[in-house]
Amino acid sequence: MTGDETVADESVGDDIEYGIEEQPPLGESMVLGIQHYLTMVGANIAVPLILADAMGMPPGVTARFIGTFFVVSGIATLAQTTFGNRYPIVQGAPFSMLAPALAIVGVVTAGGVSGQPSWEAALLQLQGAIIVAAIVEVAMGYFGLVGKLRRFLSPVVIAPTIALIGLSLFNAGQITAPNQSWPLLGLTLGLILLFSQYLDVKHRAFRLYPVILALVIAWVAAAALSVLGVIGSGHPGFVDLGAVTNTQPIMPIYPFQWGLPQITTAFVVGMFAGVLASIVESIGDYYAVANLSGSGAPSAKRINHGIGMEGLMNVFSGIMGTAGSTSYSENIGAIGLTGVASRYVVQIGAAIMLVVGFVGYFGQLIVTIPDPIVGGLFIAMFGQIVAVGISNLRHVDLDSSRNTFIIGFALFVGLAIPAYMGNFESTIAFRESVGLETAVASLVDTTGLANAAVAGPIEAAAQAVVDTVFIIGSTGMAVGGLAALVLDNTVPGSREERGLAQWDRLTEDESEFDSFWDRWVRTGSNRDT
Repeated sequence: MTGDETVADESVGDDIEYGIEEQPPLGESMVLGIQHYLTMVGANIAVPLILADAMGMPPGVTARFIGTFFVVSGIATLAQTTFGNRYPIVQGAPFSMLAPALAIVGVVTAGGVSGQPSWEAALLQLQGAIIVAAIVEVAMGYFGLVGKLRRFLSPVVIAPTIALIGLSLFNAGQITAPNQSWPLLGLTLGLILLFSQYLDVKHRAFRLYPVILALVIAWVAAAALSVLGVIGSGHPGFVDLGAVTNTQPIMPIYPFQWGLPQITTAFVVGMFAGVLASIVESIGDYYAVANLSGSGAPSAKRINHGIGMEGLMNVFSGIMGTAGSTSYSENIGAIGLTGVASRYVVQIGAAIMLVVGFVGYFGQLIVTIPDPIVGGLFIAMFGQIVAVGISNLRHVDLDSSRNTFIIGFALFVGLAIPAYMGNFESTIAFRESVGLETAVASLVDTTGLANAAVAGPIEAAAQAVVDTVFIIGSTGMAVGGLAALVLDNTVPGSREERGLAQWDRLTEDESEFDSFWDRWVRTGSNRDT
């Protein structure tokens, strides 16, 4: 940086209706905040439903489990937007930590734990693994380890990483299910396109509320067809209105509601691989939201505080009994569609979700949203994120064969490696495919280390390495991002060629981000003196 002030990327922020620091009227903010959350309900419900099914959780408990996810999401979002990186990003259940979570559940439920229902034992082990792995994430963030990576990040790295956040869900079940209801998905997607791209100049409501308008209209249409008997209970677009009232009005959600977490070293190591994948994804999210809102690229200080707070909220999620918390890409796509990047709006939405998470009827109502409608939302949201990632390439020299090779390679392996890993249902299946037990046994026999005290740690270490490879390899943005990171920092190239010279002008200075300590504690003590 020279003595010049950081300049935001104004070409991207021209379409922003409400900037990060702006506060729309309360009523409008409530509707906009709910809209931000509606873009991620599919993912925030999918994770607990997948885990509940794997654990064999009773239906009555599952509704409370889902409510807990929304309560944790609300608190984590408020914490991140107030005390963390202060970007308008919703926090929710991470897919990047789902693979190790399912592995833990699979191991525990297969063996069972004496004196406890298997689902409860699995959940307590999952909580313990998340809490311990997240403590390491807290240290990595607040001790500045993650922020130090920023000097190695150029647009050549960030562009494919962000693009893969969107591309990784092109084959989500809500989109590619064999029994997909394309008319309902097409209605949802068509309405979003109509409101956000064609009618946005006709009325301000179309510009601000395209997602919530499309979702409500599509849901009402599906509900009407269900009530009239046009579509039956086996149809993917069926809305079971009777299920809404079949639940507790108020859910008792509190810390350690399932019991005290249990800690197993092997599970912690596996979960930490998921945490690492989550960190890579979150850094990409930070750059994406800065890009969309017309802000300067995030400084190392802001990244550190963001990851540190995500770690704290992961610890909190473990205490509450869920499966982690991370930045959500869905609402970043909503910023691009609606132009609403207000932190205040996201905080209002988080407060609403925090309250309604205790309401059983809310969780059941959200569950009635058919997958085809969620699929339509996904296509619109994640397509927007892919475009945001690609837009970073305007800073680099695309006539450079070096750059085009790295970008193309990162995108390809970011799609191909996770597709290969998809052949294995869990880390256990992957271990079997690489012959882990045979390899360890051969190593022990060859070296003469037949003593159980020595063979045990060797097997545990090998298992941790294989599990880490599987979890990172199953996360597209982690694979592509790491590939681009290594190549971009080893293949010769000038700063101008890599886009770093241009990016230096757009990156915020460290002093531009005021942490909670800077804004309240230090300022308060200065006033006192």
